[in-house]
Amino acid sequence: MSLTMSDTISIIPVRTTALGDTSYIVSDADVAIVVDPQRDLDRFETQIDRLGVEVGAILETHVHNDYVSGGPELARRSGARMIVPAAAAPSYRSEPAFHREPLNIGSLTLMPIHTPGHTPEHTSYVLIVEGREIAVFSGGSLLVGAAGRSDLLGSARAETLSRLQFRSVNALASLPDDVQLHPTHGQGSFCAAGTGGTTSSTIGQERTSNPVLQIPTEEAFVADQLSGLPSYPAYYRYMAPINLAGAPAFPAVAPEIDTHQLSTMLDAVTVVDARSREAFAAGHIPGSLWVGTGDSFSSWVGWLTDIDDPLVLIVDQDADVRPLQIELARIGYDRVVGWMSGLEAWSAVGGDVSSMKTVTLAEWASNPPEQILDVRDYWEHDELPLANAIEVHLPDIDETAASSLDRTRSVGVVCASGYRATIAASILERHGLTAAVLTDKGAAELSKLAGAGA
Repeated sequence: MSLTMSDTISIIPVRTTALGDTSYIVSDADVAIVVDPQRDLDRFETQIDRLGVEVGAILETHVHNDYVSGGPELARRSGARMIVPAAAAPSYRSEPAFHREPLNIGSLTLMPIHTPGHTPEHTSYVLIVEGREIAVFSGGSLLVGAAGRSDLLGSARAETLSRLQFRSVNALASLPDDVQLHPTHGQGSFCAAGTGGTTSSTIGQERTSNPVLQIPTEEAFVADQLSGLPSYPAYYRYMAPINLAGAPAFPAVAPEIDTHQLSTMLDAVTVVDARSREAFAAGHIPGSLWVGTGDSFSSWVGWLTDIDDPLVLIVDQDADVRPLQIELARIGYDRVVGWMSGLEAWSAVGGDVSSMKTVTLAEWASNPPEQILDVRDYWEHDELPLANAIEVHLPDIDETAASSLDRTRSVGVVCASGYRATIAASILERHGLTAAVLTDKGAAELSKLAGAGA
């Protein structure tokens, strides 16, 4: 979708649903500006070629914590200016954006506004056309229906950054009502403190409806921003160092491997099985980590494996592995050393295969497990606790497997839908524990069942 600003100026959002982020291409008749580009640049270059313009500049709103930026590589390819917040001070060559020092790029003018809070260096950019403020690219500052989180750099700095965020979001809210708001983070992003909403809005709409702009004092804002926050993926700790250094070129397609190659690699790799839950349950390589395809795939792989781990992907028969590699490369997971389509060939040569037990809600009710492991997030446990369940957030399951579960008693694993429970069961298997997974329902239905039984 292209949002026309005038006869010649348009804004094209480039959405990355899996990470809850949106990048932007701003263009006039001759030049394009790219704001917060992801690392897979084909999407941007295709749009720019279609527009028939040159890339004049790439703008970063902040040093990203949730993905690897494609900005430095796009600047290298295109010869465009690479502009970053002055306080970011990356190690690669770039042009600093200083507070309220206008940037003239072709016929386009953008005004940098220092808006710390999500990160210390965070800068928003106001698009000015014929002297009028038209749109603001707010990165992780003021979002649609929310504000960017202030705790991603650690709890020690969270309060200070939240206080800065209060001032920043209210400063952006002082822009004229008709100024379009185009944040980078949105619904589905761990960087949003709140639910977020649609991709774009206007300052007037946000001033009326955004809950964070209804909070009257800095103290109340800080308390609101730092309460009830969901956990965020462990891979975040790698992103800022990569982005400050400038990412290497996008990785090449990993090779398809055969059964012999896989058998020789098993002790040195992490096998990530991305097939359907049904296929994994029916048979999988012992010790493999199940992470199903979908919007959460890269986040969970990045949460549960190390960025330096060599990975082998197992995909459904005839599935396209490239989208999964792209998702992983967006978060800097470049070490996909091979992939295999299905396990038929593996089974045919006598490769070891394990299975996983899945149960329906009715089966669970007729033969309940002796131990219930609830692997939802902590805030979900607080909202809807399950009686007698062992509560653990999925990323912490390694410790729980060793200390909280009785290996002599049966285990049932539950989450909200069965997705995380299946991941958990694959991790438990690696610790020598067998668990039944509730796959057709989740904690809400199990809670109702327990209430009905009472």
